[in-house]
Amino acid sequence: MQKLLIVLGLVLLAAGLAWPWLRRLPLGRLPGDIHVVREGFGFSFPIVTCLVVSVVVSLLLWLFRR
Repeated sequence: MQKLLIVLGLVLLAAGLAWPWLRRLPLGRLPGDIHVVREGFGFSFPIVTCLVVSVVVSLLLWLFRR
């Protein structure tokens, strides 16, 4: 459990330091993401972004387990 918390902390630290570059990625604005904006209401469901992130994380975990 301690190793997991240390790794998660390091990942969050790295993401925080890399935030100026990470926010330029089009995540959440990919084709296929659902955005509904009406007067007084906004709904966003980034389905394609979730799929892309899932594939990337799965590939990284697969590579680290080898």
